[in-house]
Amino acid sequence: MPIDREVLEAIREMEEPELRRLLILARARLENRGVFNSANEPDVKLRRQMVKCGKDSCTRCPHGPYWYAYWWEEGKRRSRYIGKLDEIPEMA
Repeated sequence: MPIDREVLEAIREMEEPELRRLLILARARLENRGVFNSANEPDVKLRRQMVKCGKDSCTRCPHGPYWYAYWWEEGKRRSRYIGKLDEIPEMA
């Protein structure tokens, strides 16, 4: 289920103390559900990418930069689109 755009925008506007509180809350909720264990937490790498839209008529490709998260889970490489977050330094 995708995260609501208003929620994402609110997160983007948060300062560091608010983000830390949100992280603590999210981890606690996941631990209560039995799906989070800090020892098993995946090593997530963030990567900024330029993306081609694939339209023949596009004269502005590639588009972006867009941020993606990558990690390994159950022997498979997983990824998730994060969005335009220019304030994050490139980590990968």
